[in-house]
Amino acid sequence: MKTIIHLAFFLLLCTSSFAKEKDISLFDQHFNDYSENLEDAIDAKKEGIFVFFHMEECPFCQKMRRNVFTQKPIIDYFRQHFLNFEIDVESSVNLTDFDGNTLQEKIFAQRHNLVGATPVLAFFDLNGKRVVRHTGFVNKKDFLLLANYFVDKSYKKEPFIRYKRKHK
Repeated sequence: MKTIIHLAFFLLLCTSSFAKEKDISLFDQHFNDYSENLEDAIDAKKEGIFVFFHMEECPFCQKMRRNVFTQKPIIDYFRQHFLNFEIDVESSVNLTDFDGNTLQEKIFAQRHNLVGATPVLAFFDLNGKRVVRHTGFVNKKDFLLLANYFVDKSYKKEPFIRYKRKHK
């Protein structure tokens, strides 16, 4: 009987941990249809779509997952302003791009978004046009700054490096 109670308690802990982890996730669930996601972003009055291009074995991608994407202020800001998705640049899973074309995730990443090294942080406007792109690890502060650079449309006026210098 004690074993059953311990097992039930263990399962309850696992379930509640999973629920908490799921509640604080930066990334949204989707069905790999970015044309539909674009409509969802418009309906939800978001500023755009954020896509994290990554590789599973990329140490800098893993570092961003652990140290940046888990921070509540980042999750809150990104959930307020964006729909947030991730794409494995080596995946052969099919997706529908912003224009309604079906292709593999790796083709969308490599050919359509010129992803070579990872991580790549890409911000798409509500027309599906990639307007901000950054390659490489960024810390929490710079990640929020990059997002704000997109939200306040400073990308139309100046490069991110100049924007970053002004806001240090």
